[in-house]
Amino acid sequence: MTVRRAGYIAFIISISALVSQPPAAPRIPAFSTAFYRMQTDIRDNVISPDSARSAFAAVVMQLRAAYPRDTCAPIDSAYFVYPLRGYYPRESIGGRGRGYRPKGFDLFDMNASGSHPAHDLFIKDGNQDNLDDRTWKPVDVLAFTSGVVVATETGWRYDSEYRGGNWIWIYDPCLDGFFYYAHNNIVQVQPGQWVHAGEKIAEVGRSGYNAYKERSPTHVHLMYLQLDQAGMPEPYNTYEWMKQSQTVEVFDAE
Repeated sequence: MTVRRAGYIAFIISISALVSQPPAAPRIPAFSTAFYRMQTDIRDNVISPDSARSAFAAVVMQLRAAYPRDTCAPIDSAYFVYPLRGYYPRESIGGRGRGYRPKGFDLFDMNASGSHPAHDLFIKDGNQDNLDDRTWKPVDVLAFTSGVVVATETGWRYDSEYRGGNWIWIYDPCLDGFFYYAHNNIVQVQPGQWVHAGEKIAEVGRSGYNAYKERSPTHVHLMYLQLDQAGMPEPYNTYEWMKQSQTVEVFDAE
């Protein structure tokens, strides 16, 4: 047994032990640390898919305990706010939704390839300077729904080969799923922070190995993973949600 694997087994056991204790909001940053570590270890191929699944399920159990669904209001179109300030779904969702390709996706295996279980939301940025060509200002990324920020990455560099760039993971307890926002220029939320639908969480950017290349238009990559009863994630197509969502104009208040 390798030192890394032994450490991960101990990590999973320690997280599982916490499940039997009453949940408390101050522990959320610890969940964030565990989630971030798991994501970076998957990215770096230093954890097996099976170990990653076990660690992920343990964190999900903690989040479900800390944020029960019994206070959730009914979910309708008013629940969702389109993630790009000043844009409408019809003008910015790549391929009118045809870019969503979930087949073959595996969150826990970096060797899985060929899928795109997400939508790319594009802004008007012809010169690729991360500024809107109409306003000459950054475009705000807004929280699509309310939830808790589980983890963020803010240290991406232009010479990095990491694909997601500066990203954000948010857990929505009412939907019982995770939203992933990637390729941000600036991240403006912190792990453990609760955000409301429509609240600014980042600015659209070009961070990420492929997103930084000239061939890639400036966009935010939005993925949603629905959790099953066991806490395992499955891609879900948010296209209809986005088409029905509320939009926020450039001049609207935060």
